[in-house]
Amino acid sequence: MLSVPFALTGGFWLMELLGYNMSVAVGVGFIALAGVAAETGVVMLIYLDIAYEKYKAQYGDQFNRDHLQAAIEEGAALRVRPKMMTVVAIMAGLMPIMWSHGTGSEVMKRIAAPMVGGMVSATILTLIVVPAIYGIWKGRKIK
Repeated sequence: MLSVPFALTGGFWLMELLGYNMSVAVGVGFIALAGVAAETGVVMLIYLDIAYEKYKAQYGDQFNRDHLQAAIEEGAALRVRPKMMTVVAIMAGLMPIMWSHGTGSEVMKRIAAPMVGGMVSATILTLIVVPAIYGIWKGRKIK
């Protein structure tokens, strides 16, 4: 669940940068962002857990910090392409909305802005910070 506040932070930063105020449309954008951020964070943890359990079963009592590091690298590396595909697809769909002009575009920009800003920060969190915290958390149990 750590990915949700980090993604929301990126959404707020872009909202501040664009000078948008909080509105119902912005709230809808944040709700959508929270859903995507939670999903990608959970999927990253699943990949990390699968790699961790694989290495733990393979090395048994011999499991050490080097094996933990290798498991985290393997689990996170397996998630890079799916995460980047998710981010690129969302950005490709939302950037035309952010650049649009005309009827209804002001409302749609306010829905898209939190998603665009939040996807940038959620990507950084999911690919860098979550594996690091996972390593610290699981590393506490290793002597």
